[in-house]
Amino acid sequence: MSEMMAMLRLGGFVCNTLNAFTFTIIIMNYPITLRLLTAVFLALPFVLNAEAKKVKAPDVWPKSKPAAHDFKKWEKNILEFETADKESPPAKGSILFVGSSTIVRWKTLAEDFAGVPVLNRGFGGNQIKDSTFYAERMIFPYAPKAIFLRAGGNDINAGWPVEDVFNDLKTFVSKMRERLPNVPIYYIGLSPTVKRLVQVDAGNQFNDLVAAWAKEQSGVTYIDTRTLSLDKDGKVRPELFVDDMLHFNPEGYKLLAAALKPFVTAAASAP
Repeated sequence: MSEMMAMLRLGGFVCNTLNAFTFTIIIMNYPITLRLLTAVFLALPFVLNAEAKKVKAPDVWPKSKPAAHDFKKWEKNILEFETADKESPPAKGSILFVGSSTIVRWKTLAEDFAGVPVLNRGFGGNQIKDSTFYAERMIFPYAPKAIFLRAGGNDINAGWPVEDVFNDLKTFVSKMRERLPNVPIYYIGLSPTVKRLVQVDAGNQFNDLVAAWAKEQSGVTYIDTRTLSLDKDGKVRPELFVDDMLHFNPEGYKLLAAALKPFVTAAASAP
């Protein structure tokens, strides 16, 4: 043990004071096993340091518009809903939450709106058009009293132009009106995130389009959350997100729940 400690001390001294050639001459005087162990031990900090200094190339932005969209990638998620519904059919007339990961990861939804029958049917990292495509299977069967939709961020991140995403939202509303003409629809606006900071302007442009359009529609409400994740200086608050800096942590969801509570309460109490 004392021999090994001596080797380690010597290695640290050598790395800081001698060049590689001199170090090679010194270490060759030790048994082969110790030479190998010492070489690995001394090389490890340099390797780790080199890895730590590697900077991940930033995402290209703006991205090119996708040539197509794969709806079938979410088939498994929809089948899981259908299986769960057969085993335990949810009550009709709930306040239905649909959309992408912000909805999917909202594990305290029922707790945050205690006393209100809510149903979470968010799936994957979907886009607005996905909820439209699967509406026959994951919206209409529940005969919801109101629909809260949070999606659009993944659409923009995938490269779809803001105007296209806006049109997808209008298509979603039109689809709802075919079967649920009197059900109120609430669109939860996009919030800035650390991970997609470069996309904030596009997100706000989309928010503006939806906000203006919703004012002209009957039964469509836009809920602005663009300042939800910002501090008093207008900077995104990283403490509201999990490690990926994209999804809310419990503190972030507390703020989101508070912002939505008046709308959820109003929807639930409506005749």
